[in-house]
Amino acid sequence: MNSPITAPYGTWKSPISAQRVAAGVAPLAAPRICGDDLYWLAGVPAEGGRVVVCRSRRGAAHEVLTPAGFNVRTRVHEYGGGAYAVDADSVWFSNFGDNLVYVQRGAEPPQALTHSSAQRHADFEIDALRQRLIAVREDHTAAGHEPTNCLVALGTTPGSNVDVVLASGQDFYAAPRLSPDGEQLAWLAWNHPRMPWDGTELWLADVAADGQLIAPRKIAGSGSESLVQPQWSPDGTLFVVSDRSGWWNLYRVSSDGLDAICTMQAEFARPQWIFAQSMYGFTADEEITAACIEQGISRLVRIDLASGTSQRIATPFTDLPELRAGPGFVLALPSSPTQAEQVVRIDVTSAEHTVLARSAAELPDARYLSAPESLTYPSANGRVAHAFYFAPRNDDYTGPSNERPPLIVTSHGGPTSMATSSLRLTFQYWTSRGFAVLDVNYGGSSGYGRAYMDSLAGEWGIVDVEDCVAGARTLAARGLVDPQRMAIRGGSASGFTTLCALAFHDVFKAGASHFGVSDLKGLDDDTHKFESRYTSALIAPPPERERLYAQRSPVLHADKINCPMIFFQGLDDKVVLPAQSEVMVAALKSRGIPVAYIAFEGEGHGFRKLESIRRALEAELWFFAKVFGFELADEIEPVEIA
Repeated sequence: MNSPITAPYGTWKSPISAQRVAAGVAPLAAPRICGDDLYWLAGVPAEGGRVVVCRSRRGAAHEVLTPAGFNVRTRVHEYGGGAYAVDADSVWFSNFGDNLVYVQRGAEPPQALTHSSAQRHADFEIDALRQRLIAVREDHTAAGHEPTNCLVALGTTPGSNVDVVLASGQDFYAAPRLSPDGEQLAWLAWNHPRMPWDGTELWLADVAADGQLIAPRKIAGSGSESLVQPQWSPDGTLFVVSDRSGWWNLYRVSSDGLDAICTMQAEFARPQWIFAQSMYGFTADEEITAACIEQGISRLVRIDLASGTSQRIATPFTDLPELRAGPGFVLALPSSPTQAEQVVRIDVTSAEHTVLARSAAELPDARYLSAPESLTYPSANGRVAHAFYFAPRNDDYTGPSNERPPLIVTSHGGPTSMATSSLRLTFQYWTSRGFAVLDVNYGGSSGYGRAYMDSLAGEWGIVDVEDCVAGARTLAARGLVDPQRMAIRGGSASGFTTLCALAFHDVFKAGASHFGVSDLKGLDDDTHKFESRYTSALIAPPPERERLYAQRSPVLHADKINCPMIFFQGLDDKVVLPAQSEVMVAALKSRGIPVAYIAFEGEGHGFRKLESIRRALEAELWFFAKVFGFELADEIEPVEIA
């Protein structure tokens, strides 16, 4: 083996190209089990990010069921989730292009069950006894008004003309779950200004012979208790996840309320940004197998319902965002620092696992992969923050002894999401070229208990920014990075964090905003129903909110940003409108600050097309190279910098 070449950080030649990052990761989601058949969703970047249903049958390679021209996604809450359901040889799904619900039976082409593109549906539950689907509907029929949400029943076959509202009157609904005998329906509901991680209610109703709901009643929950993931056990007992202890733990619903199953300082759920999330299931009549998160790391456990004791299942995975349970096994979407997300069948007794699909068909050689280091470090006002640190790694190169690497600080969107230790080719794209990366779980992140998540309440644009700044300073103080070459990047809510960090702190020398929030009032005015009151918790309710908006909106403080910036924006983004980026670009241009702007036609909130992903990544690298003054090993199309 040859000795590594000494070369400046950032100039290293890497086999992890932007094209490979874009083409090599197919998003995986929504595992489902139907008898012996296993299902999941897979994104196809080469087809504009189209999402398809895949099926694996025992002893056979998996197959794609969704024909060309169909895209299995829903836009309820704009973030979607719960876009399909399966039973026997039938698949029901929401089609992204026209918002209609379709049924696909065997090899037959899909047929529409609904007819109005103004009505969106998600979180399907099959009511086989009554030959109908129960779903959440978001109705945009009344133009100029906030859409209405409700629970509905739809016929399972074309021409059945079944379209019945089952529950209405509250702002939001989720998780309709039918008891095994079909005689009871449970669901979640909540109202403005709360988000589902603030507080939800668990409702229960009897189902009459004609399908109508009888005596709907609230059985648990409040404005300060977040309930998620209601599920029925095989014997017809209702379970739910509640954060009443300060942690999202499992509970059994009884006539006296909620009975704790296995109390742990761990999270058995994640914020309900999308529908139909599931982190636990019944692998036997008296056994739950679940994924739980401890200090940002996931593990798999078996819980004996009779004793309430848990036993860890040893797996190589550190992130388990979703699973479904079958007899003695789970179907999950795990990943680890060395493995990108996969569809995996895990035997809960032997812990043996079988990989059914991979998000990355081929992974880079381990010589080019940086392993994350979990960091906990001091931040402002005596708080602590959490992050994952990725050091530069490319065994073909080493940096000069008198040089420290440039740093890219990033954070998740949400802002209640969480960074994980999973393999992300985007990070490896940077580290294999000689950059260091810090992925911050700032105060407000999930995975560390409700108190940590609530620390962002009223403090968005402050706590998140302070934790990113403190992380960068911590690494610089340890001599791990060059304090004069530190950049910050982020998308959506993380883009807001990025812009605030550059406007209100003098730590970073460059920034990249991907569809980032710059105008808080504009966000309220233009955003969709689900998040339309979100800033009441993140900033403040009116009228105090307007004063704080003026203090924290980066667009009103663009005169304080003195370092070069690059902006990326999808022109079809309905969550953060293009104007949020364009007004910042204009403001920086007017002051002569070096700025670049790249907009993508046909892209929404997050880029799905292979070409968009590739171009954004390469352009950002090219931009940072110009700012930090080093020559790239890659040949990249230049970016116009005003």
